[in-house]
Amino acid sequence: MRVRSDLFVSALVRRVFSMGGFAAVAKKGVEEAGAIFVRQRFRDGSETLFGPAPQALVIDEDRDSRMFEVRLQRGEAAAVDTLLERERRFDPDFWVLEVELEDIGTLLPMAAG
Repeated sequence: MRVRSDLFVSALVRRVFSMGGFAAVAKKGVEEAGAIFVRQRFRDGSETLFGPAPQALVIDEDRDSRMFEVRLQRGEAAAVDTLLERERRFDPDFWVLEVELEDIGTLLPMAAG
């Protein structure tokens, strides 16, 4: 069974702070099952956007887990805004977590592929 979105985001926030970073929920989505996007901000002004991985990239053992993929790597903030706006038109019930942390490391479970 998959962990609720609100609990998953809350746990991510705590982990970011424990790693010495900063995190804030920029947009709340559906508490039970809203998609989660993580917007990683860097000191040089660039950003990386992580989003839910397509089911085709998720292996069978991870079907009940939340898996992520990089949607945009070290791009401009305007490009991230554009991607999130496109997502909002498709499904407005998603979460956005903004993270200021140089190295995400193993914070997000990444899909193989």
